[in-house]
Amino acid sequence: MIPVTALPGWAWVLALSVAGNAALGWAWLGARDSAAIATVERDDARAAASACSDATEALRELADKRGAEAKKAQAAARGKAGEHQRAANEIMAAPAPVPGDSCASAQVRVDSWLRGRVHP
Repeated sequence: MIPVTALPGWAWVLALSVAGNAALGWAWLGARDSAAIATVERDDARAAASACSDATEALRELADKRGAEAKKAQAAARGKAGEHQRAANEIMAAPAPVPGDSCASAQVRVDSWLRGRVHP
């Protein structure tokens, strides 16, 4: 083995150049790998954001559809409530079927109501 002090000056320069190039190559490979990982992560984030946006759009469309259906159901319920209110007013405005006996009058009204609900 040759002693280190016996190497000529150009060998030192060559050794330093090889070591510097190796260090630069190693750093470049690390930076390249980091850039590749960042690109993959960026693409994954874009895909996730796009999927989230699509899902949000679908939910908005579903909410709009259900809102329109709910408005129709509310309008039908308002109509039915009006019918029930009119029927209740008629019942309340009618004279007692059995004057002077609230229980008997109530029984007559309930029987009449039940006959109206039964459809043979």
